Amino acid sequence: MTNGLIITATDTDVGKTVFSAALVEALKAHYWKPIQAGLEDETDLETVKRLTNASQERLHPETYRLKTPCSPHFAAEIDGITIDPQKLLIPKFPNSENIPLIIEGAGGLLVPLTNTHLQIDQFKIWGQPIILCARTKLGTINHTLLSVEAIKNRGLPLLGIVFIGDTNTNTEQTIANFTGARILGTLPIQSPLNKDTLAKAFARHFHTGDFLQKP
Repeated sequence: MTNGLIITATDTDVGKTVFSAALVEALKAHYWKPIQAGLEDETDLETVKRLTNASQERLHPETYRLKTPCSPHFAAEIDGITIDPQKLLIPKFPNSENIPLIIEGAGGLLVPLTNTHLQIDQFKIWGQPIILCARTKLGTINHTLLSVEAIKNRGLPLLGIVFIGDTNTNTEQTIANFTGARILGTLPIQSPLNKDTLAKAFARHFHTGDFLQKP
């Protein structure tokens, strides 16, 4: 079985791609973004490549590359295609039982991949542990509790929650109290953001071993 970790978020633009890059570098992991919606700016795969020292062999191509930055089901409709969940096969590579694979989702948990298939349904098929990325700003308690509830209702393995932004101890503790989920750490926004600043921030605020545990 692939040693995978699914990176998802409570919403779009939370910062899960930057966190994915940090985790790829820290774990010397492989990376896969199954569905990329939006090609005009830097793609998530390109961002991870820019922010890590990962070789090309560790950066797996997207299964679907959609032109428009919107929900995958609608982006696919604009491109005149239909996403086939059966084609979203986790990449296989040498020693994949021991080397982590970071799988980055598209937007939040309940984003539609087709008119009948949500992203969380695909997570259920893959069966890999989930890391939920959340903001530390106003509104994150509601979004995070709803996301954890969706994960638990489907019996999916939640490794823990990662916060992105300025530390907000009260908010983080409140979420921990209500969900019982493990808080893995908080990644501050980096300025400037580059390989060096991101790696140093991850080392300061996270313990690598926490991401190798079972949910």
